[in-house]
Amino acid sequence: MFKRVFQRSRRVKDEAESDDDTDPMVLKKKVEVKENSKVETDYTIHEVIGSGRFGEVCRCTEKATSKQFAAKYLKAGTEDERESVANEIAIMKRLKHPRLLQLYDACLFKDEYVLIVELITGGELFDRVIDENFDLTESKCEKFMTEICEGIEYIHSQNVLHLDLKPENILCLTPNGYRIKIIDFGLSRSNAANLRVMFGTPEFVSPEVLAFDPVGPPADMWSVGVICYVLLSGLSPFMGKRDADTYVNIARVNYSFNYSEFDEISTEAKDFVKQLLIKDPKRRNTAAQCLQHAWLKNPKKSTRTGHVCKRRLKSWVYRRKWHKAVFAIVALIRMGGSFD
Repeated sequence: MFKRVFQRSRRVKDEAESDDDTDPMVLKKKVEVKENSKVETDYTIHEVIGSGRFGEVCRCTEKATSKQFAAKYLKAGTEDERESVANEIAIMKRLKHPRLLQLYDACLFKDEYVLIVELITGGELFDRVIDENFDLTESKCEKFMTEICEGIEYIHSQNVLHLDLKPENILCLTPNGYRIKIIDFGLSRSNAANLRVMFGTPEFVSPEVLAFDPVGPPADMWSVGVICYVLLSGLSPFMGKRDADTYVNIARVNYSFNYSEFDEISTEAKDFVKQLLIKDPKRRNTAAQCLQHAWLKNPKKSTRTGHVCKRRLKSWVYRRKWHKAVFAIVALIRMGGSFD
């Protein structure tokens, strides 16, 4: 899972939202892992810009072209770690789309992989929309959800499942505009019959994952529905006091729109979410169907200017960050680390 990657503190100027209206170029370079190769041979490594369970991410510059990228360091000391990274690389090599983080290069030296990927400067989507200078309306939520569904539609067309869709894995291409990038393919899998997984983020995991039933594209679409619900309201549809309570709510599809935060949200937007938060995977809308849904296909800007409750959304974002910080400290202590 990508954790706090490519984030930088930037002021969001909502009045200048046209700088990334055009699609970013898809990297055409054929990527082959350079074995026994130090990343410093071809790249100048700069400051750390992110970190997570996998290691660190640094800004880097390709010496031959002076182009800037991000270098993601991944441990590969065990056979399982090597297989995991090899799978991530294989998946990313297949995914060539402007809504998805693009792989540019890869190096392996001793027990460490370094993946060279696009440098994304806009930070996490939810960090951007809660900025005090960003005017978050339902119409703008439509734009972001269209971008997300376009990316997921392509992923599924390539017979790939993301399996870890959550707000932290959706970045803004730049500090302004609406272009997004879906990141973190570390848990992604090729779609296959009877594929079962035992991982996921509690608030966003689908009922079939909890039941250890076969998973497919509908598992990702459930997560898209949860993301949309949170974006529109700042509320988490299935969140309980404990993970066990959250899982019960998910299994029972126990959620509601009966909150004041949804008072200004259109019927079409709520129906969009309803068509995704369905227990039976076969009945959930696909990404392609989402893009044809009335909410995204026929946006009525004049009637969808209702404001999203940013106070709630801020609280939700800060709670997530607090939990991640606590988990990181616990992990450090377990590994015998210190705060010196």
